[in-house]
Amino acid sequence: MKKPKSWLKTVSAFSNGIGGIILFGVNDDREVVGIENVQEYIEKISEIIKRKIEPLVNFEITVCTQNDKNIIKLIVKQGTNTPYYYVSDGNKIVFVRIGNESVSAPSYIINELILKGEKLTFDANNSKYNFNDLSFTLFKATYLQKTGKQLEDNDFISFGLMDSSKKLTYAGVLFSDQCPLLQSRIFCTRWNGLDKTSIFEEAVDDKEYSGNLIALLENGFNFIKNHNTKAWKKLARTRVEYYDYNERVITEILVNALIHRSYDIMGAEIHIDIYDDRLEIVSPGGMYDGIQIQKRNILDIPSKRRNPVIADVFQRLDYMERRGSGFKKNI
Repeated sequence: MKKPKSWLKTVSAFSNGIGGIILFGVNDDREVVGIENVQEYIEKISEIIKRKIEPLVNFEITVCTQNDKNIIKLIVKQGTNTPYYYVSDGNKIVFVRIGNESVSAPSYIINELILKGEKLTFDANNSKYNFNDLSFTLFKATYLQKTGKQLEDNDFISFGLMDSSKKLTYAGVLFSDQCPLLQSRIFCTRWNGLDKTSIFEEAVDDKEYSGNLIALLENGFNFIKNHNTKAWKKLARTRVEYYDYNERVITEILVNALIHRSYDIMGAEIHIDIYDDRLEIVSPGGMYDGIQIQKRNILDIPSKRRNPVIADVFQRLDYMERRGSGFKKNI
């Protein structure tokens, strides 16, 4: 209790994440040492949390006994008014969990927590651009091709791409032809070998694409397709072709990368890396609910969309489903 900052950082991090439990009366070697004057200790914990964490966090304190020694269990619930700050000496710091540590949150995570606390998402926020500032030729042509319908100006409002005053949301900007958001990019590389450190020519091919989300999807797909090795086997009356990577799988992964990436992270982009033995697609941003992917059952992950407006438009264009069933399909 002499150094409350050590556990108050974790209270902030748990509140900004998925919650957690802090035990008092257990040392760093996980040995039970117990707590004397339990009620006094509980009152101090409660008072310090209320004074040092803003806004007020949702927590419970219980007492359990092991080997005749009292342990205080502080249960911190997942917060709904993020971000939660640790306040000290006039400074306010946001902490998040990275692995088993509570660390100061980078600016893009703080921005995401602010939006989460306000029940908003990046793509639904208004940008500085008006509808007439940008053009939407590719988006309108793709919508016509996919649906057989003309895209009207009012559709931009109903899709969440602009508001009634014709101010574009960030989702609207991302579907514009010019798309001035610098972070909307894909870097594609076909590496020579099994990693990036070949003693010969390191990269066989590389491309950089930026701008409109539909163009990024098509360009990323075509880059992979150009390096998707094809084999074939003769049958009696025909032949069967085999590709390294199923084209439907490629589309599914690219769509997910574009929809679920964090567009708050400046200077980051989606990376497509093709090696002799594998294809890797990396999208900026961690799991939206804050849980590490290593701790999840990949077949039991609930469908949560970091950018629901973008996801809805991709669904309307028949690039994806709303059910979140991609991992469970047999392709």
